[in-house]
Amino acid sequence: MLQDILSGIPLGFFLAFMVGPAFFVLLETAAMRGFRAALAFDLGVIVADVVFIFIAYFSTSQLLRSIKDDPALFIFGGSILTIYGLIAYIKTKRATYTKADFEVQKLKRKDIFGIIVKGFLLNFINIGVLGFWLGLLIIFGPSLEMEGSRLIIFFTSIIVTYLVVDIFKILLAKKLNKKLTPKRITLFKKGISFLLIIFGIILILRGIIPEQMHEIEDNFDTTAMNFEDEE
Repeated sequence: MLQDILSGIPLGFFLAFMVGPAFFVLLETAAMRGFRAALAFDLGVIVADVVFIFIAYFSTSQLLRSIKDDPALFIFGGSILTIYGLIAYIKTKRATYTKADFEVQKLKRKDIFGIIVKGFLLNFINIGVLGFWLGLLIIFGPSLEMEGSRLIIFFTSIIVTYLVVDIFKILLAKKLNKKLTPKRITLFKKGISFLLIIFGIILILRGIIPEQMHEIEDNFDTTAMNFEDEE
C-alpha cells in the first residue's frame, strides 16, 4: 500500500505542473475571484480526470488507443477551445473594467456550481488528458497487477498530491489580486485567452497533421533535455 502511494506522489507533482489550458485558467481564477472559486474550478478539473481514469480502466487498451488518436476528436476539442478563447478575448477587449470588477466577492451556490462545470468541461475537451491517464494505466497497471484496490490507492495518491500542490498554487496566485489594476487585468485576461487559442490550435493541428506534430514535440523534448544537461 505504502509503495503504491509513494509511486503516485511524484506523478501528482508532475500533473500539477503540466502546462495546459486548465493550468492558466486556474491561476487566473485564483487571482481574479479568490480561493473558493479557484478551488471549485480545480474540483471540476479533478472530476474530469476521475472520469477519464474510469474510462481508461473499464475500456480496452486497443479501443482507447483508437479513440485518443482519432483526428476528429482532436479537431473537435481544439475547435471548442479555440472558439472559447476567441470569445473570451473579444469580451475582454470590449469590456471596461473598474476596481470593483476584480475585487473578491462572496460566491453564491450557483456560481460555485458553474465554476465546477467550467473546470470539468475545460479539462474534458482536452483529449490529450485521456491519453495521459491511459498511458499511466498501461505503464503502471501491470506492476500493480491490475488489482482494483491497488489501482484506487495509486490513482488517489496522484489526485490528492495534485490537489494539495494546486492549493499552494492558488494561495500564491491569490496574492496577485492586490496588485491588479484595470489595465493589468485586461492584459492578464487577454493573455489567458490568447494561450487558450494557442492550445486549441495545437490540438487542431494534432488532428490534421499528427505525424508532423509528434516530430515537433519530440524535437522540443530533445532540445529541452539538452538545454538542461548544459546547465
